[in-house]
Amino acid sequence: MDGIDDNDIAGLVFNIQKYSVHDGPGIRTIVFLKGCPLHCRWCSNPESQAFQPELAFNPGRCLGFDQCQRCLKACPHGAIGEKDGQPVFDRARCAGCERHCVEACPAMGVIAYGQIKTVGEVMRVVEQDGQFYARSRGGMTLSGGEPLAQPDFALALLREARRRRIGTAMETCGHVPWPTLEAAAPLLDAVMFDVKSLNAERHKECTGRVPDQALANLRRLAAEFPGVQLHVRTPIIPGFNDSEADVAAICDFVADLPGATYEMLRYHRLGTQKYQFLGREAPMGEAQLSDATFTTLVDLAKKRLGGRYVG
Repeated sequence: MDGIDDNDIAGLVFNIQKYSVHDGPGIRTIVFLKGCPLHCRWCSNPESQAFQPELAFNPGRCLGFDQCQRCLKACPHGAIGEKDGQPVFDRARCAGCERHCVEACPAMGVIAYGQIKTVGEVMRVVEQDGQFYARSRGGMTLSGGEPLAQPDFALALLREARRRRIGTAMETCGHVPWPTLEAAAPLLDAVMFDVKSLNAERHKECTGRVPDQALANLRRLAAEFPGVQLHVRTPIIPGFNDSEADVAAICDFVADLPGATYEMLRYHRLGTQKYQFLGREAPMGEAQLSDATFTTLVDLAKKRLGGRYVG
């Protein structure tokens, strides 16, 4: 990357969300990078998983073929058909590159998840809320997907934010090579690090990978970069890690991480509709987590970690 201005480095972004107060200290702008090495069954952002742009369709916005056929006429690949008065997308034939159908849809019912953006383009959006960052000690948070799965782009974003004196944070699953995380750490004020389960077999079954790499990275991050604010999070998923034994094991692991705080996130089904837009079935189906179960697990975590539990 020698000789290349960080502002010119490009990557795949699927959303930039302003005014967040739950993804790092203060008021923040979240930059969502596309692509993830995991495929968690409970993922609430399924559009974040693939490493290429994806086409989605929201039938609730469609005007219907009796009033509009612009997407059908716009597609040069013949990937759009008709059923029951609405478009049907053959994603195997869709090139997913020209976005003709997205631009043609007047109701914004056809959606493209993932756009190539340069660091400079992203930072222009991030910098718009600089006054809020200064007052709240906030800044930019990289999320995903897994932001470090696009290492050159993510590191360039962090370097440029530092240059512009914007606070930096990152949400990570930790399943990246240590040298990549090691390069990012000095550029970060805070890291939110997911620990989903210590049960290797169950972890692989439900995410596609064993947790070993992430856990090793988390230990090294805590030991070698004590100046980074480290916050460990566990999404509590019914049938996966919602037992007292699961949570106790994770709490004991966190207890050995110097300075780390901990939080559990309750499972929700807010991403279910996105699976439908992408032409996929939500893997978790109708699963739900009871209030009583979550409360019991939170109480357990507070007992084991005391003031280090901050949820």
